[in-house]
Amino acid sequence: MKTTRRSRIQLLDNDTVAAWIFLTPALILLGIFIIWPIAYLFYLSFTAGSFTSAGTYWVGLKNYWRLLLNPDFWQVLGNTLYFTVATVIPSLVIPLALAVLLNRSIALRGILRSAYFLPSIISLVAAGLGFRWLFQTSGPVNGLLSFFGIPAIPWLGDTFWAMPVLIVLSIWKQLGFNMVVFLAGLQAIPPSRYEAADLDGANAWQQFWHITLPGLRSTVIFAIVTTAIFTLRSFEQVYVITGGGPLNSTNLLVYYIYQEAFGQFDFGYAAAGATVLLAVTMILVYLQLRTWSEE
Repeated sequence: MKTTRRSRIQLLDNDTVAAWIFLTPALILLGIFIIWPIAYLFYLSFTAGSFTSAGTYWVGLKNYWRLLLNPDFWQVLGNTLYFTVATVIPSLVIPLALAVLLNRSIALRGILRSAYFLPSIISLVAAGLGFRWLFQTSGPVNGLLSFFGIPAIPWLGDTFWAMPVLIVLSIWKQLGFNMVVFLAGLQAIPPSRYEAADLDGANAWQQFWHITLPGLRSTVIFAIVTTAIFTLRSFEQVYVITGGGPLNSTNLLVYYIYQEAFGQFDFGYAAAGATVLLAVTMILVYLQLRTWSEE
């Protein structure tokens, strides 16, 4: 009896040692490239100075107070919130509708799936250059509008129209990925549920509302979180198309952090802004994991 117990403990110890041996390289890389940069970012947010011979010095919460009292930061935060909400909602609704349509047996289904997914694998910088060409004052979009007698719109030079250009690009870029995610979720719903609903006389809308949406609950949450994170870290769109203008109307949080860090060399202040962004992202991830654990 004691021999058997000892052998089990020894086996458990051997398995534990083996597990740590295999995990150690990954944990080392995780610590070097993720945990240490986050810790150093947090420390840097309490300092001022630069990476010159003068070095940095401790200023406490001063950088965070500067964020709270800076109207430019609140404008950027408002821009980011507007951009995120206006991007996330269509990036869920449109791909979900396409996934429901392409989950059926229709002609050219495979070709259509590939065509809609194609934007997801295109470089965001290349896509941004393409959109900047499309929406310039003498570009194809205004050419199409003039064909219908509509005056040209200064898309990238107007404080009202510049942000929608970035939003359209982001929706277009995220559409294919979310469509594939929803397709995977739809195929995980048992067909027997729809067969039972047909027997009960439920129409297509009732089946979608009472079977499809509840069956996609965890998938929708995943898509919301990933799309929100994608929009919150948006940088290339602003850098390539608008540069934050006109009049700071398209300046998003990541681009603002970049400007403060590498334009003004105010690394402590930029680190404080990056810490705020990290906190928002961690809250989104926490909500996603909590919802999954409840299910």
